[in-house]
Amino acid sequence: MEETANRRVTLLVTTMASFLVPYMGSSINIALPSIGREFSMDAISLSWVAASFILSAAMSLLPLGRIADLYGRRRIFAWGILTYVVSSLLSGVSPSAGALIFSRVLQGVGGAMIFSTALAILTSVFPAGERGRVLGINVASVYLGLSLGPFLGGFLTQHFGWRGIFFANVPLGLIMIALVSLKLKGEWTGAREERFDLAGSIIYSLALAAIMYGLSLLPGSSGAWIILVGVLGLLAFLKWEGKVENPVLDINLFKRSTVFTFSNLAALINYSATFAVGFLLSLYLQYVKGLGPQHAGLILVFQPLVQAIFSPLAGRLSDRIEPRIVASLGMALTVVGLILFTLLTADTSMGFIIATQILLGLGFAFFSSPNTNAIMSSVDKRLFGVASAVLGTMRLTGQMLSMGIVMMVFAGKMGKEPIASGNSLLFLGSAREAFLIFACLCLAGTFASLARGRLH
Repeated sequence: MEETANRRVTLLVTTMASFLVPYMGSSINIALPSIGREFSMDAISLSWVAASFILSAAMSLLPLGRIADLYGRRRIFAWGILTYVVSSLLSGVSPSAGALIFSRVLQGVGGAMIFSTALAILTSVFPAGERGRVLGINVASVYLGLSLGPFLGGFLTQHFGWRGIFFANVPLGLIMIALVSLKLKGEWTGAREERFDLAGSIIYSLALAAIMYGLSLLPGSSGAWIILVGVLGLLAFLKWEGKVENPVLDINLFKRSTVFTFSNLAALINYSATFAVGFLLSLYLQYVKGLGPQHAGLILVFQPLVQAIFSPLAGRLSDRIEPRIVASLGMALTVVGLILFTLLTADTSMGFIIATQILLGLGFAFFSSPNTNAIMSSVDKRLFGVASAVLGTMRLTGQMLSMGIVMMVFAGKMGKEPIASGNSLLFLGSAREAFLIFACLCLAGTFASLARGRLH
């Protein structure tokens, strides 16, 4: 009975945490035009408000997942929630664009602490036969956060200003801290006797930072050189991890399991091709269509709402049917949706935008839950923390690359021009080019998904 109660509390707390971070991400997209006007930001610097969170989370997720395996997943999870709440307060009172971006960096570290441990805790507590169901619920909570984010973010921005979005995080975060402290029993570690790979963590984090910063400087030659340095840094990181005794990333995970390798590759490609869709549509609806934050938020609800509804179904299907079949179908649907968005014009109907979002929502739902199930079921129990962190790293690195692609396109087509109704044609051309790149990426991801091999 006590074990069942602890499982319920674990599912509740991790579900709430998995809701909070994506809620913030999708709601801030709606607020970007308001933030840009208050701080007089151009297209690239405005992109950094969203990208700074993702970059810091991607840089810290893998090292934090390893630290959680060494020193306790519950402990890192609790500290992550606290960091997230404090950084939300700091973001809400930011006096300048620089202060806001710094607070978002700190918020990214808190988000990494949450994401590097939530799936590992769930997978540690629930037996293999129930994992598809609970992971489906967890993914549904992510999409519920994405669903409510545009609506609540639009409402808060329109009636209380963009700062209200950050302040709204605080009460939910405090409830979660109380639940973890009082109700979540036990601690989970998988490698307490091993050492932390500090050198590898530093190389990895700096390499990701170089790639992201370089993308924002393209098409300038300095951007290309910085990206090259970042890529060489990642290669040095992989070489180091192959020879160090206790690596932050166990390269053998990829060598031992085709399912693990190609499932993570598919996740990286999928998030690279899809994350910036909400960012672009938010700007499109407000700058090109002239909608207010609340109205734009209502339009953007459809895609993540469909994801939230269908993710549990996709998770259950992956317990019975090969995950690669379900996930590959989802990826193919996503390709079609992205191709449709390359047709956007100033006169595109709201019906077309909503219908395409619904198609994308179905694609995301049928990809994410089965893909997550495949990854977590392909490793030994002692490596759940690392596997969870690798998956989270693929997600956040993909999101980082997605924003990097948008920043690269903006830099090439718009330069330092602000996004405004007066240059909507320039923005539309940039958005269509980004959607075309995303569609090509996702098509390649479909083949990676099919190549992963059998799990059942």
